[in-house]
Amino acid sequence: SRVTTDGNKANGQTLLVSDRNKYKSMLIRTYSTVWMIGGFAFLVYMGHLYIWAMVVVIQIFMATELFNLLRKSSEEKQLPGFRLLNWHFFFTAMLFTYGRFLSRELVNTVSSDHLLYKLVSGLIKYQMFICYFLYISGFVWFILTLKKKTYKYQFKQYAWTHMILLTVFAQSSFTVANIFEGMFWFLLPASLIVINDIAAYLFGFFLGRTPLIKLSPKKTWEGFIGASVTTIISAFLLANVMGRFQWFTCPRKDLSTGWLQCDPGPMFKPEHYYLGDWVPHWFPWKDVFLMPVQWHALALGLFASIIAPFGGFFASGFKRAFKIKDFGDSIPGHGGITDRMDCQMVMAVFAYIYHQSFISPHNFSVDAILDQILRNLTYEEQRNLYEQLGEMLGNLCKA
Repeated sequence: SRVTTDGNKANGQTLLVSDRNKYKSMLIRTYSTVWMIGGFAFLVYMGHLYIWAMVVVIQIFMATELFNLLRKSSEEKQLPGFRLLNWHFFFTAMLFTYGRFLSRELVNTVSSDHLLYKLVSGLIKYQMFICYFLYISGFVWFILTLKKKTYKYQFKQYAWTHMILLTVFAQSSFTVANIFEGMFWFLLPASLIVINDIAAYLFGFFLGRTPLIKLSPKKTWEGFIGASVTTIISAFLLANVMGRFQWFTCPRKDLSTGWLQCDPGPMFKPEHYYLGDWVPHWFPWKDVFLMPVQWHALALGLFASIIAPFGGFFASGFKRAFKIKDFGDSIPGHGGITDRMDCQMVMAVFAYIYHQSFISPHNFSVDAILDQILRNLTYEEQRNLYEQLGEMLGNLCKA
């Protein structure tokens, strides 16, 4: 929904879009958007592990852009190795977060190798201690590098690094949890943000007249409303399309890239709805088949169109505070990676929480019990449990 403040007259009103270079800008933006969507589609085809790698690369680029915002070359020269400290905290956070999210998948991947299984099980059991030790090492490192003339700069960088980890890395990491719950729960929310962004841009580009918010003067009410309607309708329809493919609906329980087969569950099984008196007599469809997940998709679409854009508004205010146009220039017509991911981060957290609250079963599952066994029992204890279960099941079969 980006527009310019220079106006021309259309239907007696001032159109906010009238920059001479607007079509050139639109072409550049469209070209890079097509490349991004094409590359993203290829990674979706390749599988969960490749999408996870993409998320990690995006997180590194975002951290680089944000670390650079507050850096001063004059101060950095007096602090050799200080930049390395930022990345130490970043990769410690990465180890902690992905160790928590993907412990089950990692163990399932190495379960066939006895030695690797014991090693990985031990690392998972003591993962929290390892990460804390790494973090406290960084803390001590920071204290030891404090210099008298750069105290203020160093503490500012320390606080800035932790804010990046909290607001950027922690939120975007929920994306990976969504991927392995079933690519549907990653792909649909991410697609809705892209649809909302494109629709807002197009509606604002051609119809934008009324500014939406002072933080982002190039966004309009016309773009916001048009994008909201488009996104909600798209959510309902896309959920039906994506829900037909097991590649999207099946959870990935290891770190392999093979094809998936599973029982999609009741959420992805069409149910019959008789419209009857709800539609006019001339309406051709009296019966429809809809998946229950489509109703949940409406909630995702509503959030993507109404709440998620505030991630973009937050980023706009942030850029104004630092007097910058974009966080970077890595994507032609779009700015930096962070400029494209602001709404995605907000959406990823909501999708994960929504899935855990309304979709994921609340009772104990085999996966949840296995996860607790892997985290809390040694290899010998796990083997003993396996033998006892075998004896119990054998006795039940005999009975």
